Parts: sequence; C-alpha cells; structure tokens
Amino acid sequence: MNNQVQPIFILPEGTQRTTGRNAQRTNIMAAKLVAETVRTTLGPKGMDKMIVDSLGDVTITNDGVTILEEMQIEHPAAKMVVEVAKTQEDEVGDGTTTAVVLAGELLKQAEELLEKNIHPTVLAKGYRIAAEKAQVILNNISEKVGDRDEEVLKKIAITAMTGKGSEASKEKLSELAVKAVLEVSEKEGSTITIDKNNIKLEKKVGGSVDDSELIQGIVLDKEKVHTEMPKSVKNAKIALIDVAMEIKNTEIEAKIQITDPNQMQAFMDMEEKMLKDMADKISKSGATVVFCQKGIDDLVQHFLAKKKIYAARRIKKSDMEALARATGAKIVSNVDDLSSSDLGNAGIVEEKKIGDEDMTYVRKCKNPKAVTILIRGGTEHVIDEVKRAMDDAIGDIMAAVKSGRVVAGAGASEMELARNLRLFSDSLSGREQLAVKAFADAIEVIPRTLAENAGLDPIDVLTELKSAHDKGRKWAGIDVFSGKVIDAWKEGIIEPLKIKTQAVSSASEVAMMILRIDDVIAGGVGKGPDMPPGGHGMPPGMGGME
Repeated sequence: MNNQVQPIFILPEGTQRTTGRNAQRTNIMAAKLVAETVRTTLGPKGMDKMIVDSLGDVTITNDGVTILEEMQIEHPAAKMVVEVAKTQEDEVGDGTTTAVVLAGELLKQAEELLEKNIHPTVLAKGYRIAAEKAQVILNNISEKVGDRDEEVLKKIAITAMTGKGSEASKEKLSELAVKAVLEVSEKEGSTITIDKNNIKLEKKVGGSVDDSELIQGIVLDKEKVHTEMPKSVKNAKIALIDVAMEIKNTEIEAKIQITDPNQMQAFMDMEEKMLKDMADKISKSGATVVFCQKGIDDLVQHFLAKKKIYAARRIKKSDMEALARATGAKIVSNVDDLSSSDLGNAGIVEEKKIGDEDMTYVRKCKNPKAVTILIRGGTEHVIDEVKRAMDDAIGDIMAAVKSGRVVAGAGASEMELARNLRLFSDSLSGREQLAVKAFADAIEVIPRTLAENAGLDPIDVLTELKSAHDKGRKWAGIDVFSGKVIDAWKEGIIEPLKIKTQAVSSASEVAMMILRIDDVIAGGVGKGPDMPPGGHGMPPGMGGME
C-alpha cells in the first residue's frame, strides 16, 4: 500500500508565498532600502538626486517625496513607505525625507529586537506607547509663535530652503513666502484659515532666482486679444465672464432660405448688431478689463478695442476663481446681467513680455485673497527645484501659523525627544520598555544623518549632543557647517511643530503595520488580467523570496 500523502495546493499555480521571519525580513529590507535612497538628501549638506524617466525627462531634486514618486517604486512594502512621504507632503508640505528615514530606522531597530525573539505584537504595542508619548513630549517642548511674528516665520522659511537648490536666494524667497501666506490668511475668531491654492506659483525661465517677485494679484500666461487694446489699464474695473462672447450656433440644423440679396445683408447686420450689443453692455457696466473663460468673437474684440477695453480669453477656471478672490469681482454667466456691482478692482492690469511670452499681470489689488509668486531662474531644472523649495517653505509657514507652535531644527528637537522617551521608558516594565528604548534610538537617526551628510563623525556628534541635552540645553543642535554644537533656536533654525508630530505619527504607523505582516502571498503569473508591458506578474524585487 502506498502511504504517500498527496500535497494539497490551496493557491493558484505560480503563487509565491513567504511566511514568518522571512516575510518580515524581506519587508523590512525593502522599507530600509527606500529610506536609504532618500537619506543622503537630508539636511543643509544633503545631496541631490538626478532621476531620468523612461521618456528621458530629467528631474534634479532634493525633495523626498518627488524622488520617491519619480522612482516608481514597485515592491509592496516599499510602496507603504512611499505613502508616508505622500501623507507628509499633503499634511505639511515638508519633512518628507525625515518621515521616510524615521520609518526605515524604526524598522531597523525593530529587527534587532525580533532577532532576540521579542514578539512583533509586543514590539508594535511598545511602538504605539512611544509614539503617543512622543506627541505629548513634542507638544511640551514646543514654543508659541504668533501669526504676526514675521521674523520667526521668515526663519522657518529659510530653514526649509537651506540645502535646496534655492539656497543662494533664500533671504529673498523666504520674504516672498511669508508675505504671500500672511496676505491670503483669513482670521475667524481665534482660528486662522489658509488655503494653499490661493498662492499661485508661476514659473518663467529667464533672469535669475533673485528676480522672483510677489504679485499682489494674479499673473496669467495670456495676452490681450487685440493689438489695438491698451497695453496697460490703471485703476482697472474687472469683469469676469464665463460664457462665450460669440453668436451661439443653434443646436438644431436650421435652413434659412434667402430669396433677396437685401435679406442676406439684413441677416449679417443683425449678427453684427448682436455682437456689438455685447461689447456695449460690457462698456456700460463701467468695465475697463474683461477676462473671459471661453472664446471672444473677432468682431467683439474689435468693438472692445475701440472702446479701449483690455480683454483676454480662454482663462482657466482655477485662474478665474483666483481672479475673483484677488480682485473681489463676481464671475458672471450672462453678459446681459453684468452690472457695476459685479466688477472687481486692481491698481493696474498690464501686458508684459517675459522671456518670449506675453503675460497679463493683474497687480496692486487691495487686500487680495489670492496672490502669485513669479519664480524666475536660469534654466527649467533650476526653476522646478526652486518651486519645490517654495512649496516646502509655504507649507511650513502655513503649518506654523495655523497651529501657532514651533520647535528648533538642527536635530535639537529629536535629541530632546529621544532623551525624554528614554526617561519615560524607565517607568515601564516588561518588554515594552525595550521597544520604547528602541523607538528613542530610532529618533536619533535624524541628527546622526545630518552629521553623516555633512561628513562629520556621527558618534562624536551624538555624544556631544547628548551631554548638552542632559545638562538641560533643550535646543542644542548641530551646526553642520562647523561641526559644533549650537543653540539651534538662537541661530534661527526653526521648524513648525506639525512637521515633527506628523513625521513621528505616520512613520510609527507604517512601521507597526509592516511589523505585523508575517505572510506575503504574491499572485501567480498569467492567471489574472493581462500585465502591463514589462510586468511579469511579480513586482520587481519580490522574486527569489522562497
């Protein structure tokens, strides 16, 4: 009798499955690799990455989330870490590298404890306790900042831009960023609301980064529709119209039979009169500038030009809304309804040639709730990187103004947080204590990386920092240029609290999630829907995991 047991397959053929420690090892490995990729970009001495996509487009950047998105990472665990960067970008707009490096380090520390046979759920619980305590500690050590404290806000912007491509002009750019944010912020009682969409970043190649400017209003990359229109209009009354200023073609095919040449002429005269009426109505309302979301008929252009009215057409919907916020105009859907109360105001509307393009500037709006920062620079790559740096700076200022809490950078807040977490871990018993200690060690990866990227000895630097913090110097940080320990607050290295709290919470969440996975089941080849070209059923980096 044959006693051989028939093996039972419960998964489709070709499915790859890794379980237990193996699964954890590969997942942690993948997450650590993502962190390693962006780690060298952290801090003022961080280097940049050049990413060339399949079409040959080049991106040169220092921005964590941009690097990870452009790299098109495929491994499932690595993707989870990329999500951390995206969350950080959406919530704060800066600190993406910090969040990713932290997630990688939390997993690296966890791995050492897993080797000592500490159970992943115990670890995850310890990490959760540490993450909750970290939020409390960060709040306690943070300082208050007022929404009118422009000096501190400017320092926040400079800190955000240091080490980015825009560093040479950070003084100028940080001033623009602070002004822009304060211009569009609105106060209701004690709460401050700021919509990032109200700050438009417009890029134009030419000149240098120093030529960038803040425009109290909107810049449109549109030109006036008719050469006879005035080049600039002072104290402009602005009409915003979102219907086509043309004769509507009827939906139904209509045949008009004309038996007499005079009828033909009358028919054409009628059309011309209708178009002239449109121009007259605009003129009657008192408007001197018209922005139309749709098209403007040639004849209407001609009549508007005769009346010395400036007009631009095919304006994007988002720009129309920004114009409404900046000038106080109402967007009108029917020319017949246009009245003087619908018009907005701007000190000057003019057409300017920038580089080889004509653009329309709507400037000097009183109390505009939408503004434009025009970013200039020598090449496309430079401008793109300056724009990313400005995005970070604006996000930081907004986070600081909204929450009103800030901390010092240069690794100071991380060292203080790690010190307090260690003290807290002494009050715990059991294995959770080890997890909280591991969490505290992981936090120190930020100052350590800052030192490494600056070519300093991380062990020396961390020892010095630790002793400074133990002596009660709360804001002792590292000066990456001299290698000395400094008071980061006095040196003006300041960041919003939100960067730190968000980075800690999303990094610890993803670390806990990856730790709890003990089984990876990856679908077989050819059974599911067709793979995209180049796909082989398995995400790259998942092979060879048996």
